[in-house]
Order: sequence, then C-alpha cells, then structure tokens
Amino acid sequence: MTDRLCIHYHRDFDGMVSAAVLAVALKRTRGEDATWSDINYDQRSDWENFRPGQRFAIVDFHFHPRAEYWFDHHPTTFLTDALRAAYVPNERWRWDETSPSCPPLILRHAIEHWGFQADARFTEMAYWSDIVDAARYKDVEQAIFGDEPALRVARALTVAPNSDWLNQVVGWMTEDTLDALAHRAEVDKAYSRASKNRDRALQQFPPTVESKKDGVLFYDASSPNIRRERFAPFYHHPDIHYAVGVIPTRQGFHVSCGQNPWNPPPIDMHIGEIMERYGGGGHKAVGGANPPDLPAARRAAAEIAEKLRVSLVAAAKAARP
Repeated sequence: MTDRLCIHYHRDFDGMVSAAVLAVALKRTRGEDATWSDINYDQRSDWENFRPGQRFAIVDFHFHPRAEYWFDHHPTTFLTDALRAAYVPNERWRWDETSPSCPPLILRHAIEHWGFQADARFTEMAYWSDIVDAARYKDVEQAIFGDEPALRVARALTVAPNSDWLNQVVGWMTEDTLDALAHRAEVDKAYSRASKNRDRALQQFPPTVESKKDGVLFYDASSPNIRRERFAPFYHHPDIHYAVGVIPTRQGFHVSCGQNPWNPPPIDMHIGEIMERYGGGGHKAVGGANPPDLPAARRAAAEIAEKLRVSLVAAAKAARP
C-alpha cells in the first residue's frame, strides 16, 4: 500500500473547495501531506475495488468503506444497502444530507474533532460553496452573470482543459483567498473564455428545446457544437418548474435535471432518487446520470420529463376546488 494519502474530489467548485479544506486541515492537525485527484460518476464501475492498495480520502462523492477520510452531503451517496450499513459517523467520516454543500461540514468536523483553526478564507469559500452548489443565488441574473470572485472561479471551472488543471486549481485553493484565486492569470483567462461560452450558450439554447409542457421543459443539447449554460432554461423560460436535458461530456452523454430555484415546483419530487434509477444521483432539487450512449440518454431524459409532467398535472388537479 502506498504511504501518501490521495484526496479524491468531485470535479466542481464544491468538491474542489472540499479537497483544499481537507488537505490543509490534515496537514495542520495530523501532519498528513496529501495529494489530490478528481473523480466523477464514470469511475463508479467496480466501486468495491476502487484504488486497490492505495490510501485515499473521498470528498463530495459516494461513500467508500476503505476511505480513510470521507465527507459528503448527497442523499444518494450510498450505492448499496450494504454500504449504507457500513457507514458509522466517526472522527474520519461525516455525512450530512442537510448541508447545502460539502465544505462547511468538513470545516465543522475538523474544528470539532481535530482542533483545526479555520482561516477566514476557508469560511468564505464554504459560504460561497453553499450558494453555488445549492443554487442559492439571489436571482437568475446573478447565477449567470455574477462577477463575485467565487462566481468567477466557478465559471472558469466550466472550461477546465483537463484533470491536471483542476488539480492545480485545488492547489491554489489551499493557498489563496477567493479574490487572489479569481485574479490569477490562468483563472482570469479561463473566466474570459467561459464568459464567451456562456453568451454563446444563451444564444444557442432556444433551438434545443424539444418540448415545453405542464411546467417541464425538455431540451436536447447533445451536439458538441452547442455550448451549455446550466441556468439557460430558467433564463429563457422563467415560468417552468423543471428542466430536463441531454448534454455531451468527455466520456459520453449526460442527462441533467433540475428544478427552477426561482419558481419551485408545487410537488415533492426527489430528483437525485429519480436519477439513481438511471445510474446517477444528486440532490432533491438537482441531479444527473450518464447513460451508456446517446439514444439511452435521450430515452432517459424523455422518461424523466414525462414523469415530472404527470406528477405536476396530478398535483394541479388535486389542488382544484
């Protein structure tokens, strides 16, 4: 077994801040000189045998019983009943599905169990992680055009060229304030590029809409020539409750589903649990899955959209006097 711990993090703002916070906390309180590497849903195959012979931690991702340290907030974190049974809160593991993002729970845990003295910059990162990961923006304009340092960094991450670049950003997060990080030349360059992609995505979105019915919008942005903007459906169609779509990834195709943060649905549907049926996961308000190919992704997205429509229609009928 290798001696150096590797922190595996989900490749988004929330997960990357989690990795940085854990790396610094372990370094200061336990003398652990960790490395870090990104992880995504396509790496769940043969999860039981993930990273054999290696010491690892996992943050903002599925529970693994061999993880020396593990922190997550996703309600769909346990892939099997056996894994759920294996989880017992302790000084190295913490799960809190009520936490809007993962960094705050790591900070609380490190302070309570390891005597970690958190820098103000990590408290700020955790605050913005809640906003970014739980879509707690004040409005859709801030979500899309927000210029705060944290939002500039989150935007820049959407054009990450490779895993090495993501790992480099995590390294900067262990050292920088959000303002300093946002103004690094490499991050600022990525932000400029990502902003151009955002503007193009907003222009390209309307033709991707396949249907809009009963408060649910279904779009197909699977073409690699179409840029993606997470909140474009709600920017163009503020009256909808849900958006379900197909988008391309480096590994294939992704089904994305989310409820409108500024026009929440009148029904109690858990998107993450729905996505679990398609090999994915997520939270109550947002989730995703990676079907094996484009036809399967389109079928899954259409099925999910129809399920949400049926539920909304039923709720509307039930509410009538």
